[in-house]
Amino acid sequence: MNHGVKTLIFPVDDLAQAKTLYSKLLGMEPAFDTPYYVGYQVDGQDIGLDPNGHRNGMTGPIAYLQVDDIQATLRSLLDAGAQPAQEVRDVGGGRLIATVKDADGNVVGLLQDA
Repeated sequence: MNHGVKTLIFPVDDLAQAKTLYSKLLGMEPAFDTPYYVGYQVDGQDIGLDPNGHRNGMTGPIAYLQVDDIQATLRSLLDAGAQPAQEVRDVGGGRLIATVKDADGNVVGLLQDA
């Protein structure tokens, strides 16, 4: 089952500057503040800053749809013509993510929480 877009991740080069800007934009301090990820929780929406995003191939923000079974969802998208972009990987705490590209090259993120 798909629970909609719950997470939006922005690749950033300067984490400190991005944190200042997004804290002002969102009107709050981050809920998670580490050297490898800064995250905000805004009305049930996770907004993250990834300082390694560009190095990992992110060319812009990625919206992640929350799913119950990432492997099954990934298979169904690949069967429907999506191209794999990033294999399923655990980013900590049992949270799994993966990305695919649609026929137009748009990146679609999948996220499954433990």
